[in-house]
Amino acid sequence: MTSSEIWSKDMAERYDAGETVMVSPEVLGPTVDFLARLAGDGPALEFAIGTGRVGVPLRERGVPVTGIELSEPMAAVLRGKVDEETLPVVLGDMATTVVPGSFSLVYLVYNTISNLLTQDEQVECFRNAARHLAPGGRFVIELGVLPLRRMPPGQTAVPFDVSERHLGFDTIDMTDQLLVSHHFVLEEDGRYRRGNSRHRYASPAELDLMARIAGLERERRVADWDGSPFTNDSEKHVSVWRKPA
Repeated sequence: MTSSEIWSKDMAERYDAGETVMVSPEVLGPTVDFLARLAGDGPALEFAIGTGRVGVPLRERGVPVTGIELSEPMAAVLRGKVDEETLPVVLGDMATTVVPGSFSLVYLVYNTISNLLTQDEQVECFRNAARHLAPGGRFVIELGVLPLRRMPPGQTAVPFDVSERHLGFDTIDMTDQLLVSHHFVLEEDGRYRRGNSRHRYASPAELDLMARIAGLERERRVADWDGSPFTNDSEKHVSVWRKPA
C-alpha cells in the first residue's frame, strides 16, 4: 500500500497536453543529456515513469529503460507510444516494487518523490533505489525547493504559475511538511477546471540523510539539468547519490 494519489484515466489522458513546457526541447534536451551521461553503457530504471515524458526519449537515445508506475491509466498512455519489449513497465509503487536486474541509473524527475506522503515511504524509496543499483550506480532526484524566502509570517499560499490558461498556487503546512498544489485550468468553453494534488516536501538535507540511511553517498547537487550551480536562490535542485563500488 502507498500514500500516493493514483492518477485516474481522465487525468492520464489530459496529462501530456497540460505539460507542453515540460516536453519542449529546451527542457527535455538537458534532462535526457544529463541522465544519459550518468547511465553510460548501462540500463536505467525510472521510478514513477508516468506517460514516458523522459523515459521514451532516453530510450530513443539508446539507453535501455525500465519503468515502475503506480497508475495503470498513465502506463496505458505510455504504452501507446512504445511497446513493452522496447520499454518494459511494471505496475506498482516506487517504494517497494522490485523489478529484475541491476541498473547503472535509477531516477525520479519532476518532484515525484513528493508524491510519497510520509517520511517512512520516502526512506523506503531510497532503499528501493539502492536495492536496484549496481555498485557505482547513481540515484537521481529532481525536486523543487520550498519558497520560504518569499513567504512573510502568516502566509501559507504561494503562486507558482499565473498565465493565460493556468493559475497555480501552493498551500503549505509547515508542521507536517505537506504541500497542496492547486490548479485552475481554462477550458475551451471558457470555464475553469479545478484540480489539486498533495505532496510531502523534503529539504535537500533531509534527502541526503535518507540517502545515507540507504547506503548512498551524495555525489553532486545542481540547480537544474544544465548543471548550473545550486545556490540560496535556486528554485529546485537535481541531486545525484552514488552507491559505493
